[in-house]
Amino acid sequence: MATLDGNPVGAGDLLPLTLTSYGHFTSMRVDADGSIRGLFLHMERLVRDCKTVWGTDLDSGNVRDHVRQALNGQSGPHVVRVTIFDPAVDMGRPADADQPGVMVSVRPAGAMPPSPLRAMSVPYERDLPEVKHCGLFGALHARRTAQLNGFDDALFVGPDGLVSEGGTWNVGFIDQDGAVVWPQAPVLPGVTMALLQQHVEHRVAPVTLAQAKRMTAFATNTSIGVRALAAIDETELTTEHPVLSQLRETYLSIPGEKL
Repeated sequence: MATLDGNPVGAGDLLPLTLTSYGHFTSMRVDADGSIRGLFLHMERLVRDCKTVWGTDLDSGNVRDHVRQALNGQSGPHVVRVTIFDPAVDMGRPADADQPGVMVSVRPAGAMPPSPLRAMSVPYERDLPEVKHCGLFGALHARRTAQLNGFDDALFVGPDGLVSEGGTWNVGFIDQDGAVVWPQAPVLPGVTMALLQQHVEHRVAPVTLAQAKRMTAFATNTSIGVRALAAIDETELTTEHPVLSQLRETYLSIPGEKL
């Protein structure tokens, strides 16, 4: 079930998004008590990206209202996706579209943390990586390529040879001294990553693929929290580390915000 500005979504509403993939979104995990970790950051992202993608302001209070409506009567943890797009967008004249609507969809959330994942390095950098946009072809093609080769997902490596992020997640590392390292690269500023950076000592530094394979690695996003990487390419990685446990505990201890 999905709604657009509070009304059920019809096929005609979705056709422009399907044909253009022009829009942006955020995904939020809603815990069983109805709270959302990093809710303010999710709203901040939507407002910021709306200015970049549509050149207009977004009423975050209106977004919250639509999310409340979509969650009404729902029980248990869920992942809510809020997509901002204009049903009037046209491939020939995208500049004419400046009245984006708020689409909300809800799906059940999985358990946290999920099992460790195996990642295949793929040369790729997302378009406009600082925006969480709907242009997912490249990322999903990389993920599909990884899965066809026996892996769970793709780990992106930029043209400079530096590791950046995963298919739909940020990646972090724990070095030999137990320090948390986030890659210095063009990446989406993930909400889970931002929350951890506020609570855990860390540094941001360039990480080559060879360096990544010598450290403990983990993925973060709102749906999975902190998830260990069991392998990068054919290099097996440890999935047990006291700092990794600390990161998980820290994230889960961050209080959620109510809508």
